[in-house]
Amino acid sequence: FVLDGGEAEVANVTVDARSLAMTNDLKLDLKNKALLESAENTVKNGSGIWGIFGLGFLGGLIALLTPCVFPMIPLTVSFFTKQSKNKSKGIANAVLYGFFIILIYFLLSIPFHVFDSVDSQILNTIATNIWLNLLFFVLFIFFAFSFFGYYELTLPSSWANKMDEASSKIGGVFGIFFMAVTLAIVSFSCTGPILGGLLGGTALSEGDIATNLSAGMIGFGAALALPFALFAFFPSWLNSLPKSGGWMTTVKVVLGFLELALALKFLSNTDLVGHWGILKREIFIGIWIVLFLLMALYLFGFFRFPHDGPKQKLSSGRKLIGVLSLAFTIYLSLGLAKVVDLKLLSGILPPEFYSIYETQNDCPLGLNCFKDFEEGLEYAKAVDKPILLDFTGLACANCRKMEEKVWSETDIFPLLKEEYVLISLYVDDHEKMLPEEEQFSFQFDSGAVKEIKSVGAKWGTFQTLNFNAASQPYYVLLSPDLEVLNSSIQYTDRDTYKAWLESGLKKFHSQIIK
Repeated sequence: FVLDGGEAEVANVTVDARSLAMTNDLKLDLKNKALLESAENTVKNGSGIWGIFGLGFLGGLIALLTPCVFPMIPLTVSFFTKQSKNKSKGIANAVLYGFFIILIYFLLSIPFHVFDSVDSQILNTIATNIWLNLLFFVLFIFFAFSFFGYYELTLPSSWANKMDEASSKIGGVFGIFFMAVTLAIVSFSCTGPILGGLLGGTALSEGDIATNLSAGMIGFGAALALPFALFAFFPSWLNSLPKSGGWMTTVKVVLGFLELALALKFLSNTDLVGHWGILKREIFIGIWIVLFLLMALYLFGFFRFPHDGPKQKLSSGRKLIGVLSLAFTIYLSLGLAKVVDLKLLSGILPPEFYSIYETQNDCPLGLNCFKDFEEGLEYAKAVDKPILLDFTGLACANCRKMEEKVWSETDIFPLLKEEYVLISLYVDDHEKMLPEEEQFSFQFDSGAVKEIKSVGAKWGTFQTLNFNAASQPYYVLLSPDLEVLNSSIQYTDRDTYKAWLESGLKKFHSQIIK
């Protein structure tokens, strides 16, 4: 559209004949393709969205306990209840204030929907970009040290002043909206790092990233808004609120250690996608052991940070969190020593095959896998076995969870090893470039053109073209003559996945008999 009211000029972008031919070469002549769209045996991702909403809600509850937000609750509720002409009007204004808080955080996710409409793979590309992950790594360390009290992280004070001034002048509904904006700005020093963690966690989740981010932002806003509405309905509850004090500083320090742990995840993504070989699984676990041990020592009062107040007797809550941190440190240490498995951290830690020790290969669980579709297809034809087509990612958290929690099961692993030909296509391998003669341009239905230069871009486009999907993990069962054996499936539980594999295998063998 044109802002000055003139007529828009439509630019018709086309790709050359060579690129069109190479795009057509990526298309598979799938038989029984309608089965991919069947709802049977397919796990819906609604639970994933609710999980992200819950993660956002939890983040919002944690933000409420910080010194940037907690003292605002009684002040704001008192303002609405005392300044209004009657109680019902005060309650209505407080509820409207809460609604605007949710709306503001939801609006922050809108740009990601715009990105996603241009290129279905763009958010995956952004989430696995080396430089962006390095930027997140640096930012989260920066956030952590602000939580430790070495400096204050704030947005320009003029922004908050202007919003506060606008709320006073305008009044009414718009005035309440600007009050909500003011809260979002002045609380940024505490909410910003938590929102960054939510963004990072969403980028690594299954399903549509933009939708998940909106769900997370709504959850975060809902948690922040909830006390303002509840205490407006029941103002007597304000008397039961704990007093502000040193416990809020402890909350910030704990969040600081968690920010450092999360920062390491972004560095791990960079290391995996960039094939650097620096942050192997054992090194990652070792650094986490040090971080959570330091957190336990802080909670037990062995050292202090600049913004800590006078030394006081340790509270029961602080001791409890310290014990939990120490227990988690021991759990990590036992995992590093191979005494226990660390399946609870699958998807967070680097994969097991990414080790400082020599491994059988760089395939999950030491399985024999192909990383090129044509090579895997030729092998499947030679041995006459069905194909498990696995669209995965180097930095895909849910892919690791499936491999380490589901594929490793004693009644599933033999199926993968003996009955199927595994073809794992990494859609986020943007550092491994295609030979120049294999690079081409791909045009989306929207008209946008994307240059396919890396291995990851090729397999991401391959997934979009043939299966109209862009999420990972994404699994398809095929016969060697490219007949679809079952509906596609994504992140799911052990029993569902086993039944899905067995169903595809049964159909393949019934075709052989025929």
